[in-house]
Amino acid sequence: MSTPSGRPLPRRPVHFGPEAMEAHGGTTPGPAEVTEVAHQSAAVLVGTGRAAHDPEVTKRLVAIVDELGLDTIAELWAGRPARSLPGALWRLYALRAWVRRSPVEATREYAAGLRFADVARAVAGVPEPPSPPELAATVDAILSGVFEGELDVALERAAAFCAVVSAGRAEVANDRDVDDTDEATHLTTTAASIQRTGHELLAAAAAWRAGALD
Repeated sequence: MSTPSGRPLPRRPVHFGPEAMEAHGGTTPGPAEVTEVAHQSAAVLVGTGRAAHDPEVTKRLVAIVDELGLDTIAELWAGRPARSLPGALWRLYALRAWVRRSPVEATREYAAGLRFADVARAVAGVPEPPSPPELAATVDAILSGVFEGELDVALERAAAFCAVVSAGRAEVANDRDVDDTDEATHLTTTAASIQRTGHELLAAAAAWRAGALD
């Protein structure tokens, strides 16, 4: 696979091991260099997919976290602001990883949130009632939009998905509150975190439309 400039896309991102440290005079790269790697790698990934117009390339890019591991993606992008391309990509891939890691839980929470988020459920576009395979396929389709559709629409669909899941998790927390207060508190806290992720994705979509997401 190549970048739009014709250079091969590395199968694995750059790590700052001994060779890289030697290239930097025996020290690890500074924050500015780490930031540059994060933004360049995100731009290469999105640029490659959008230039290829190839379903197989899109499929591989959607599943790249399966090849590299979520920790590697986190090392590259998790520290970047939400309103940046690497920050937005990190949230999309983390969302996909959660759905695949906990398909039954994700489906239960999404289904529980449907009646509280009529607009969001329509934007997310998940079949109803959702099954775990359908939920996973929809999240893959949302991420595919980054590479072969309108990137802001993909971010808005992901934000809508988060809104439904957040509402559902809060509802599950309410049901658990009688029997397990600690678990209910944890669910409520993480529901708020998912809701915040949705807001961040909406902000990233707006930034993309304004030409300010890089």
